[in-house]
Order: sequence, then structure tokens, then C-alpha cells
Amino acid sequence: MKNYHQLFTFAAKARGNAHVPYSHFAVGAAIEDENGNFHAGCNVENVSFPCGTCAETGAIAAMTAAGGKKIRRILIVAGGDRLISPCGACRQRILEFSLPETEVLLADTEGVKKVLSVGELLPGAFKEFSHD
Repeated sequence: MKNYHQLFTFAAKARGNAHVPYSHFAVGAAIEDENGNFHAGCNVENVSFPCGTCAETGAIAAMTAAGGKKIRRILIVAGGDRLISPCGACRQRILEFSLPETEVLLADTEGVKKVLSVGELLPGAFKEFSHD
């Protein structure tokens, strides 16, 4: 498996900053954009549960705010007994900013355990845009 150490480090650090007073389930995400820049996000809960944000959403927002346009790869890290993958809304968000070759990396606290393509993450995806 490729060395994703730097991306994992960004995601793990973001996970450490997660605001999870209700679920106590911290998630971090990091993106490498089309220019090789790194952007991270963490989940941020709110007592009004629909108002919280996922780590992937935070990382995409950070990338966009910094001027990044496309995700080269995204890594999602969480603890627990099994790997987690993005929720349906985040899958669609990732697709919106993906390149045809975008990699989705799923990690536990020890490192990357699974690598998926965007097509594997969201088969039959709705896409009303091109990947220009």
C-alpha cells in the first residue's frame, strides 16, 4: 500500500480537535488537493443533531476556502472496532470535488486499511457536471 503518512498525520491531528460532547466519536478527514496542498477537518457536533458537520465536510470547506478545487485523495480516520466510511451526503460532496482518479482512504487509528475509488464509494452516482 502507498505511503499515506502525511495525509494520515493531518487527519489524525484534526480528529484530536473534534467537538464530540454527545457521541464521543471523533472523526478526522484530510484532503490532498490537485496542487498537493493538504486540508483537514473534524466532526463538530451540536445539541441540535442535524446542525453538526462531518469531518469530510469540514475538510472540503477548508480546501475550498484555501483555493483548492479538486480532491486528489481524501483520508477519513476514526477509532472503534471497524472502519467507517463517509455518510451518503459526504459521498455526494466528495464526488462533487473529485477527479476521475480520486482515492478515498479509510483508516483506523493505526493507519490506512482500505483504498477505494470514488466510483466504488458511490456507484451509480448522480453527476450533473463534468470533471474538468
